[in-house]
Amino acid sequence: MTNYIDIVSQAQILEWLQVFATEIEQNKAYLTELDAAIGDADHGINMDRGFKKVSIQLPTLTDKDISSILKAVSMTLISSIGGASGPLYGTWFLRASTAVVGKQQLTEQDILAILQAGLEGVRQRGKAQLGDKTMVDVLSPAVAAFGQAIGESKRTLQAMQQAVAAAQKGLQETTPMHAKKGRASYLGERSIGHQDPGGTSAYLMLKSFLAVLENSKSIISQIPNEKNCLD
Repeated sequence: MTNYIDIVSQAQILEWLQVFATEIEQNKAYLTELDAAIGDADHGINMDRGFKKVSIQLPTLTDKDISSILKAVSMTLISSIGGASGPLYGTWFLRASTAVVGKQQLTEQDILAILQAGLEGVRQRGKAQLGDKTMVDVLSPAVAAFGQAIGESKRTLQAMQQAVAAAQKGLQETTPMHAKKGRASYLGERSIGHQDPGGTSAYLMLKSFLAVLENSKSIISQIPNEKNCLD
């Protein structure tokens, strides 16, 4: 039996970023409402402003490799999103870009590298850990689930489905948490009972990538994995 490597194309990465921008636009009011409870009431507004600029920029990136695309998104977000979101999302995309330098397509291992690099960047930038009621509580279980899935030889689509399910669970678990980082931490115990807005947008980011994989007519190109074609 021939084994295969799953390939995600540069075009699908561009599509993902557009889908994510649309998700942010559609959830702008919801994200702002969540942030009004424990933050500055501007998360949805800021994210929408940044990703509108990303959306405008995407047609100019069609001839770029994936690393260059992610780096361009990073620079746009850092320069256009206020508060903590700009630096955190900018760092996520910048670190992700360094994991796939020069690549026009991604294997499942490349996607794991992007997810891991982005998570580590956010951890370092925000100095947050699991349980602090931040986007780390969404990204960390998603990365772990994706890594476990591909370690069990599951396909990229299945692995991403498991990652998004883990992210959703992690997001739900932010509600009873006591915030220890960011503006929400100033509220002390009053932060308990509210879903984290940054975690919510992080969930939308992962969900958007899954949507691209699920909705594509040719979700993934398949090529033989020569290392495993001995039988």
